[in-house]
Amino acid sequence: MKKKLSVLACILAGIALGGALGALLPGWGIRALNTFRGMFLDFVKFLVPLIILSFIIPAIADAGKGAGRMLFLAIGLAYALTFAAGVFSFASSSLALPYLVSGGGGMNAVQVELPAYFRLSLPPVLGIGTSLVLAVLMGIGIIVRDADAVLSLVKQFRSIVSWILSGVVMPMLPFYVMSVVADITAKGSLVAMGHSFAALMAFCVVMTLIVVVVQYAVAGFITGRNPIRAIANMLPAYFTGLGCCSSAATMPVTLQQTVKNGVSPVAANLTIPICANMHLSGSICNMVAYSIGMLVLAGKPISFVAFAQFILQASVIAVAGVPGGMVLASSAIAENLLGITSDWYAMIIAIYMVLDGVGTACNVVGSGAIAMIVDRFRGGEIQSDRTIASEITACPFGLAHAASR
Repeated sequence: MKKKLSVLACILAGIALGGALGALLPGWGIRALNTFRGMFLDFVKFLVPLIILSFIIPAIADAGKGAGRMLFLAIGLAYALTFAAGVFSFASSSLALPYLVSGGGGMNAVQVELPAYFRLSLPPVLGIGTSLVLAVLMGIGIIVRDADAVLSLVKQFRSIVSWILSGVVMPMLPFYVMSVVADITAKGSLVAMGHSFAALMAFCVVMTLIVVVVQYAVAGFITGRNPIRAIANMLPAYFTGLGCCSSAATMPVTLQQTVKNGVSPVAANLTIPICANMHLSGSICNMVAYSIGMLVLAGKPISFVAFAQFILQASVIAVAGVPGGMVLASSAIAENLLGITSDWYAMIIAIYMVLDGVGTACNVVGSGAIAMIVDRFRGGEIQSDRTIASEITACPFGLAHAASR
């Protein structure tokens, strides 16, 4: 937990230092920071296909081995609720944000130009669509051909990518945020857009709370349990996720509180680890709202078709267990599908990292609602508890695996 809290502290320090540097540094200093910012963002985009391949292939291959009906139900609910939350965020943000944030061009209206001194050409090895298709085919192929050797190799590759994210990207992220804030401060747009950013963040907090209430209302209707009491039981998990910024690190608390809601230990142990990797309602809510907010500020059009594709792809490629995993992995998708430039996406990264815990808290509490539904339909499951328990042991999303990420 201490490590996760230090990430937020560093991000806040980066914002404060960036504001000071933007006000004090001459033009050449801001251009130097912009050079670093461009190189960092290009490096993140280079990593996206590697993230997709290394995380999706083993997820598909492992989930398909010995998976029972309840496992597939949990996976389906996790993705369905994530997509539904994204659509809700799109509808709410499209209606509310044009009134809450100030449009008219934002940074585009500022005449001061402080370009980077140079940019390194670092194109991704594969496109996003190609990476997704290849990952799905490889995952299915490993299942069909029982290619355990290939799966082991991919998991080792995943450990390398995880090390790059946690050991290289995350330590550099506060400096990236610092460079972003310094640039918009030097351009004179920080104060002008400050109230818009504050309104956007407050809107996202309220929206994620609504998502939690709706999810538990649905779960309560299906299971016949009191949704208000169920939410109250999940508050320890909510506040743990708020501080940890990681669904995996919050998992022990989520499991404990889910069982307090009357969910059987078997269903909880099956569902919660899966949802720690696949249920991202809060994260996708915030990503969609931030993206729409930036488009409104930039004076650009908003397309539901583009956002529907964005929600589907971002939900799949998000990196569980890494603070800010979704926003880092979605950079290329946001640029290609939504038309968000690197300058505006830099602001999304900064805001997302500040409120990462809010999205995580929504994710983990919503996972408890999914567990309630899975437990309700488990009553008709033919398999015995012993059989299901063996599936949990075989599943890569088991407690020991996910908690170690």
